[in-house]
Amino acid sequence: MSMELSQDQAWSEPLWTALGLVAPLDARISGILPRPSFGISIDTRSLAEGDLFFAILGEKSDGHDYVRAAFEKGASAAVVDEAHADALKGSGPLYVVHDVLAALERLAYFARVRSLARIVAVTGSVGKTSTKEALRLVLGQEGAAHASVASYNNHWGVPLTLARMPRDTQFGIIEIGMNHAGEITPLTAMAQPHVAIITTVAPVHLEYFANVEAIADAKAEIFSGLVPGGVAILNHDNDQFARLATAARASSAGHIATFGTDAHADAQLIDVTLAEDHTLVEARICGRSLSYRLGASGRHLAMNSLAVLLVAKAFGLDLEAAAATLASFEVPEGRGRRFVLEAPDGPFTLLDESYNANPASMRAAFALAGALPTHGVTEGSTGRRIAVLGDMRELGPRSAELHAELATDLIANHIDLIFAAGPMMKHLFDALPAERQGAWRAGAAELVPIVIDVIRAGDLVVVKGSNASQMRVVVAALKAHVPDIIAAS
Repeated sequence: MSMELSQDQAWSEPLWTALGLVAPLDARISGILPRPSFGISIDTRSLAEGDLFFAILGEKSDGHDYVRAAFEKGASAAVVDEAHADALKGSGPLYVVHDVLAALERLAYFARVRSLARIVAVTGSVGKTSTKEALRLVLGQEGAAHASVASYNNHWGVPLTLARMPRDTQFGIIEIGMNHAGEITPLTAMAQPHVAIITTVAPVHLEYFANVEAIADAKAEIFSGLVPGGVAILNHDNDQFARLATAARASSAGHIATFGTDAHADAQLIDVTLAEDHTLVEARICGRSLSYRLGASGRHLAMNSLAVLLVAKAFGLDLEAAAATLASFEVPEGRGRRFVLEAPDGPFTLLDESYNANPASMRAAFALAGALPTHGVTEGSTGRRIAVLGDMRELGPRSAELHAELATDLIANHIDLIFAAGPMMKHLFDALPAERQGAWRAGAAELVPIVIDVIRAGDLVVVKGSNASQMRVVVAALKAHVPDIIAAS
C-alpha cells in the first residue's frame, strides 16, 4: 500500500491532525498513531489517499466490511465501533468509538465551532441543490467556499459536509433535506447558519405528512438553528409564505428577506426571457434594478437566483458582481442539464431531469420544455416536444390523483407526446388525449427501445421521474445510442 500523499496534500494543511481528532470523536486509538487526515470519506469507491474513513452502518451495507479496502486505497485511519475493533485490529490505525455516526456528528459540531465562516443553509421542496450550487459559484468568487457534495443533505450528509469543512473556509453552504417532521432540527443545529433559505414548499413526501401545512412546519425547522440575529429568506409567492414568516419571526432571526414576483418582495422578479442555454433576468433587489444573465434556462432557476442575490446582500457583497457571476452557472447533473444529441436524421435536444421528481418540479420541467424552441429538419418546420416520465414517489393516498392532474400541465405547455413508466404514471397516461399518448410500460427500461425508435431530428425530449423510478436508464440509453454528444449546457 502506498503511503505517499498527493502533491496537493503534501503542500496543504491537513483537514484534521491525528491527535486533534481524539476529543471530537470521543475515541481511543488502536494500533499505530494515524497520519493527519486530508479528507473525510464514508465510501471506499470515492475515497482519496489520505482520507479518514468512517465505517457507517447504512441501510444496505455496513462500512466495517470495507475498512480493509479503505486502507488498501490509502486511508489515513478508520473510525470503527467497539463491536468491530478486535476483528479489525492490525488492518491499520483505528479510532475506536461507541457509535460511528454519532462520532461523525460530534466532529461536525466541532468543525462548525472552530470555523469563522459565514454559513448559509438551504432547504425547500424544490430547488435546494441548484440553489446551493449557485451559492457556491457566487460566494466562491469572494472567498474560499465549501458546500455539500451532490445532494448530501440528510442525517449523514450534513455532518459529513461540516466535518469536511476546512478551517480557513470563508463561506459554507449547507443543503438540508427531510421527508419526516423533526429531521431538520438537529441538522440546522449542527450548521448554525447565519442565513437560512426555504426555496418553496410544495406537496411532496405526502406519504409522511397530513397536508402541505405540515410540510411547511417541517421546513421551518431550519430557522431553529439560526444564529441570533440571522436572516431568514422566504419565497413571497408561495402559498405557505405567511405560515413560514410566522415561524421565522418566532425564531432567533433578526431579519426576514423575501423574493418573488410580488411587488412587496425584497427581491422582485420583473421579467424573464428564456433561451435554449441561458435565461435573461430583470429584477429589483432591495430597490436596485438589475439585469443579468443566468447560465441555464428556467423560470424556476431565475426565481431562486433572487434568493442567492439576497444572500450576497446579507453578506455585504457587491450585487452587480454577484449577478454577473451567475452567467457561469450550470445546473447539476440530472436537474435540467441540456444535451444536443444526434438522431439518424439530425440533432435533437435532451433535457435531463432524471434525478428526482414531485408535482412542483414536474410542472417546472414542463414549463421549461414548453418555453424552449424546437427546430425541424427543414427551414421553418418545428420538432415535437416529448416527455418521458416515471413515477413520483412518497405522495401518499393522493398519489394517483396528483399524477393524473399533470395531464393538464402537459397539454398547456404543448407537450406533443408522452411516454410513461410505473404504476402511478398509468393514471397520468390514461388522463391524456389519445393523440398525446406515446406508450406506457411498467418500468423505465421497457420504454427505452420505444423512445429511441420514435425520436427524430428537431425533437425536444424531457426525461423526469423520482430516483427510484430509474429514469436515468432512459437518459443513459439515449446518450449511448447516438454517436456523439454535439453540445451540452
